[in-house]
Amino acid sequence: MQALSNDPITISYFAKELSWLSFNERVLQEAKDKSNPIIERIRFLGIFSNNLDEFFRVRVADVKRRILLSNLPDTDFDEDEALLNQMNKKVLELGKKFSHIYDQILMDLNEHNIHIKKPAELSDFHQQWLAKYFQDQVLQHMCPILLSESKDYSDHINDALTYLFVEMRGDKQHHALLELPTDRLERFILLPPEKTRRHKTIVMLDEVVRFYLHEVFRNFLSFDSIEGYEIKLTRDAEYNLDDEIEEGLLDKMSKGLKQRLYAEPVRLTYDEAMPEEILKVMKKRLGVTSQDALIPGGPYRNFRDFIGFPNVGRGYLENKPLPPLQSEAFNAYRSIFRAISKRDILLYYPYHTFNHMLEYVRQAAFDPRVTQIKVNIYRVASRSRLMASLINAAKNGKKVTVMVELKARFDEQNNIEWAKMLSDYGIKVMVGIPALKVHSKLCVVHRREKGQIVKYAHIGTGNFHEKTARIYTDFSLFTKHPEICDECDDVFKFIESSYRPFNFKHLMISPINAREKILALIDQESKNAQAGKTAKITVKVNNLVDKELIDALYNASMAGVKIRMIIRGMCALVPGLQRFSENIKVISVVDRFLEHPRVMVFENDGNPQVYISSADWMTRNLDHRVEVGTPIYDESLKQLIIDILELQFKDRAKARIIDSEQKNLYVRRGNKKKIRSQIAIYDHLKKWESNQSNT
Repeated sequence: MQALSNDPITISYFAKELSWLSFNERVLQEAKDKSNPIIERIRFLGIFSNNLDEFFRVRVADVKRRILLSNLPDTDFDEDEALLNQMNKKVLELGKKFSHIYDQILMDLNEHNIHIKKPAELSDFHQQWLAKYFQDQVLQHMCPILLSESKDYSDHINDALTYLFVEMRGDKQHHALLELPTDRLERFILLPPEKTRRHKTIVMLDEVVRFYLHEVFRNFLSFDSIEGYEIKLTRDAEYNLDDEIEEGLLDKMSKGLKQRLYAEPVRLTYDEAMPEEILKVMKKRLGVTSQDALIPGGPYRNFRDFIGFPNVGRGYLENKPLPPLQSEAFNAYRSIFRAISKRDILLYYPYHTFNHMLEYVRQAAFDPRVTQIKVNIYRVASRSRLMASLINAAKNGKKVTVMVELKARFDEQNNIEWAKMLSDYGIKVMVGIPALKVHSKLCVVHRREKGQIVKYAHIGTGNFHEKTARIYTDFSLFTKHPEICDECDDVFKFIESSYRPFNFKHLMISPINAREKILALIDQESKNAQAGKTAKITVKVNNLVDKELIDALYNASMAGVKIRMIIRGMCALVPGLQRFSENIKVISVVDRFLEHPRVMVFENDGNPQVYISSADWMTRNLDHRVEVGTPIYDESLKQLIIDILELQFKDRAKARIIDSEQKNLYVRRGNKKKIRSQIAIYDHLKKWESNQSNT
């Protein structure tokens, strides 16, 4: 057997940015996959587009920032330039695939009697209806910005919205920016039936505005012709906070959000039908000088709205709903706390209902025995039942502590508003540690029982968000384990007083001991393999890019450890390389639900150690965030998690192979049963809960 090497591994890793684009290509595959219902396919185009927006705001912006700072130490201009070129090349390649798939979907929609048409293609009946709709509903929202030659107008653009760049020609040329009011009006306008209700006709708001563009300007400017082309500007999502000590963090965050509005543009997408002379004028007016920031595309920008594309046809045109399962462990008792007292309880969303979690907090809010509630918030719904219960708890005299992470990217404004509201109700609001984001998913309840304070804890892999709990897969553990609950309590003390020493024996806490524990568990499997014992590692995370952990996995593979991984997004590890990673197999599952949990299983010579965690295997999650992972001690729950992972490895419908060439090939079925793991998991949990009710 090959001995472990302590020499540094010098092989290449996948660039995380290119690996991320490979993940988004898997999303695009779902839009192409005709086994998916047609409405779900067009919604996947929206998901792809939304992902790409974030990719430019975060990943591309980061690489461009590194290029701009190339004169600083530890930067490599040539390497980053090459990477940016590769990223742009891949984006353009995916853009062409996107356009082809969209055209095919339009034809497939026609076969189901759903027609997306342009106003010029409509009958007189529909054009008359649409003209009235424009006058009554749309025109009032038209507020153009007339452009002059002497001004840069990029600061006037909100990168969450889409605009028309308008050119009017006559005796004089005029140019204008016109915001499409997709945040105030329906993007997809369903026309009334003309002859038969069987055929449904949808017109895009974009096309309506373009068709009646002359109505917006004709009373104010003279022109012979008018054209409008859609554009969308994407900015750097990072922002700087000044270090004035007297300024509160809430004020700093508010200032930072305003700065984001005027951050450096990293992408300007435009209608590829735009003539070259108009493109030159647009670049000048918007101050876009970098050629790599210009990306041509189809007629529509902001395709992310297609996530909400309406099903105006038959029910079978979208996924059949999977009714959320009830937990028999909770339903056996009226009191949430009595149920948890009997045994640890594990939920797996969205297969299980999120209402059990909401009920946990709701009951704690008015239970006379509950004295204190502590929770940390990263993302919550804008109308959150959980937050309403916390406010109710404060009204009932409970001591409530809420750690609100103000730096949750793209949710900052929502969290700022919640922090202010909670404070208004007398709730103790913590805003974290300046250098660390708090990303853990904890909710601790103190309850007086028989004269003693007893603690209950929720530890999860996902956010306390009612909406995402219906579309993200995530684990939630509810436990009364005294030592685990005490350690969860200590996490809040660490957030408040990070200078104090803390000793966590059970929990994996970033940045305190998570990296050390994971490395030790990997190393133990390597030692077991060298000793001739069974050695396996199973990992499921969203992203794997931390090179120290990757090197540890390479070493474990070389020692003979069998490693299987499910990585949804970025994977910098290269599987299947001779010598380094021959024993490592990686798949990715993209389906109707977003795979989001973080799970680790270490064989431990036949006595598996199972952990769930809020932390991805990224440097930021291990060293620069507060994250919490917990061991699963209940044997039946350990087995349930292992069974769920096994079903995903058996997936022959939605699993892709992550290989050394990033081909995104589907796992071949061969002569095996075609298993779609997300459906199989639902059926397995349904049967598991049924068995619980009979015991």
